[in-house]
Amino acid sequence: MSTPHIEAAAGAFAETVLLPGDPLRARHIAQTFLQQVEQVTAVRNMLGFTGFYKGQRVSVMGSGMGIPSSAIYATELLRHYAVKRLLRVGTCGGVAADIALGDIVLALGASTDSRYNRLQFADQDFAATADFGLLRRVVTTGERLRVPLRVGGIFSADNFYGDDLGQVARLQRHGILGIEMESAGLYGLAAREGAQALSILSVSDHLQRAEKMSTSDREQGLDRMTALVLESLLD
Repeated sequence: MSTPHIEAAAGAFAETVLLPGDPLRARHIAQTFLQQVEQVTAVRNMLGFTGFYKGQRVSVMGSGMGIPSSAIYATELLRHYAVKRLLRVGTCGGVAADIALGDIVLALGASTDSRYNRLQFADQDFAATADFGLLRRVVTTGERLRVPLRVGGIFSADNFYGDDLGQVARLQRHGILGIEMESAGLYGLAAREGAQALSILSVSDHLQRAEKMSTSDREQGLDRMTALVLESLLD
């Protein structure tokens, strides 16, 4: 069985898939956290793996940058590989004045300047929100492990190098915690396909304070976030 962008056998993916943007990050997660790992796809070097975390079967696959790329892989996983849960594990730029580098953000909802959801929703606004069950599991696990979490709205941008000088102030005024490039599309797609989705993001830089995590701090922060997500998936 294969799709235009995934070459994996039927049943190669678990029902739950973690989606980092970077395929090398997917490989790192698989090698660091999973046991009995098997690489199941490598089309266009977008690597995908399946293994076990404390007995729970889990997959992890890169999704690329931006809604168009991530939506391709998410669509094929949901429609052709019987995947039921998609968890984006990535980074975001901090927007809120009181958010700090390394904070973990759970994207309750995702505003956007993309037309991706409008194209499937009669050009009307769609409320792109996380699956409450997944959100609650991560929050509960965070409380148990005493990992501080921020839960709130984020913004999914189409333009990485934007020239809108008023954007950060506008997002702050609306209580947006951070900005990234994928979650709004992922939430809309999951809703249409009857799947569960949640974005968990580590704040890697701050858009207003010119702060940026070092490479080592970023690595440690992402691993801490990934461990939290995997723990939340245990039955």
